[in-house]
Amino acid sequence: MTTLPDPARFAHVTDWVFDLDNTLYPHHSNLFAQIDVKMTAYVGELLTLPRDEARKLQKELYLEYGTTLNGLMTRHGIDPDDFLEKVHDIDYSWLVPDPVLGAAIRQLPGRKFIFTNGDRRHAERTARQLGILEHFDAIFDIVAAGLNPKPARQTYERFAELHAVTGHNAVMFEDLARNLAVPKSLGMTTVLVVPRNFEPTFSEIWERDPANEDDVDFVTDDLASFLTAIVEVPA
Repeated sequence: MTTLPDPARFAHVTDWVFDLDNTLYPHHSNLFAQIDVKMTAYVGELLTLPRDEARKLQKELYLEYGTTLNGLMTRHGIDPDDFLEKVHDIDYSWLVPDPVLGAAIRQLPGRKFIFTNGDRRHAERTARQLGILEHFDAIFDIVAAGLNPKPARQTYERFAELHAVTGHNAVMFEDLARNLAVPKSLGMTTVLVVPRNFEPTFSEIWERDPANEDDVDFVTDDLASFLTAIVEVPA
């Protein structure tokens, strides 16, 4: 699916901003699926619901509040630290180290950030397992965002102010198009990362964003190849 980019389109970029889950690692690794199961279990235990009802409510909270955490805090006043600790208690060995991606990120000119609705510990564990943690300058997590998740505009503004990121000098990589709307409005170049050989299943339809197609400048199903093409110098 990947159409390799013209490096000239990225010559102005000094800040490279990456979402974490299903962006820096491939969708088929199913790492986030473990978190998803943990979140469903958390909702079920909190509200004494059977699994099917807990999962339905979890997805409703996600769609209405941006994250399950934000919804549970708003409706039920839960302790965010307890939630984050329990849902990120997962097996990271499922992730396969990606030296090609690491080399591509390392060669990008400028600063590199992870910007995630997860917490810092999850981001560090994930990036370390992938072998790419050392290539990032900073991690902006849900705690740094004041527990206000993407796609809230103030969260992007908070990130940009904290790290002195100017929109037109930045590019953002995301697996959800709705999370690219604000970066696009701030002047960032936007790249949507989709699963390999993307054919959405029924379970993925609820998280697709056809209304945000105009907010996407590039689409790729191979992040490493996309980044490598940006930094490669023609022979």
